[in-house]
Amino acid sequence: MIGVGEPHNLNVASISDSGAYLDAKNLGQVLLPNRHKPDNISVGDRVTAFLYYDSEDRLIATTQQAKAKVGEYAYLQVTDVNDFGAFLNWGLDKDVLVPFSEQHLPMQVKHSYLVYLYINHADGRIVASSKIDRFVEDDPDHSFLPRQAVNLIIANSTDLGYKAIIDHSHWGVLYKDEVFQRLSFGQSIKGYIKNVRPDGKIDLTLHGGQETRDQYSEAILNHLRLQGGYAAVHDKSPPELISRLFGMSKKSFKKTIGGLYKSRLITIEEGGIRLNSQEEG
Repeated sequence: MIGVGEPHNLNVASISDSGAYLDAKNLGQVLLPNRHKPDNISVGDRVTAFLYYDSEDRLIATTQQAKAKVGEYAYLQVTDVNDFGAFLNWGLDKDVLVPFSEQHLPMQVKHSYLVYLYINHADGRIVASSKIDRFVEDDPDHSFLPRQAVNLIIANSTDLGYKAIIDHSHWGVLYKDEVFQRLSFGQSIKGYIKNVRPDGKIDLTLHGGQETRDQYSEAILNHLRLQGGYAAVHDKSPPELISRLFGMSKKSFKKTIGGLYKSRLITIEEGGIRLNSQEEG
């Protein structure tokens, strides 16, 4: 079924002076105005378009890229506040409304907020809410598995670390003693499932998989190149120094230099690590 507030790959049903009409199946034919219509499209072509209601409350299609679709969370900036609520820029011609009743705190122009986009079933319009706790799942019955790669949105900080929204659905926790980079509210970042506890709650990590291992290796090699091939840092160095130099934990550092040593890219000496001559060249 074709839904409002989502992108769809639709057939061009007809062309008019106003634009192209797309076959949106259960929603009927929807106009893609000329200002957003790709050049040289014909009847029968397929177009990826986002469906939403324009400023005159008409269902319309656009090839603009929305910053989020219905059912997702996004960190969006306020463009205006009026008697109806606050309006946020979500990448389309018409801003999305956050009614006053859906504002966790009163919103201000030019400030950004983490919101959830949904369909208001009273009138079928797309709206947003900053009361995100109402929408994030806390259900222990989920399918996330350890070491699974996921997309995260940083939601807030706690004494333990950071609460993050996993794949626009569930809560997870990043522990502060395992985070070696600056994180900001509303930030989107790739992460991994570290552990699923017996009660279904999820522990997260930003480090895991071959991609992260490659990044760690390159960070160490680049540092050595910049230092002329030698760095006075080793597996006995303070964790704070390792974190500052390479953005990783001491455990990850020791594992990474072990891998670089086995690959014969570095030599581990008593006082530090050194690039092998073939890597320097």
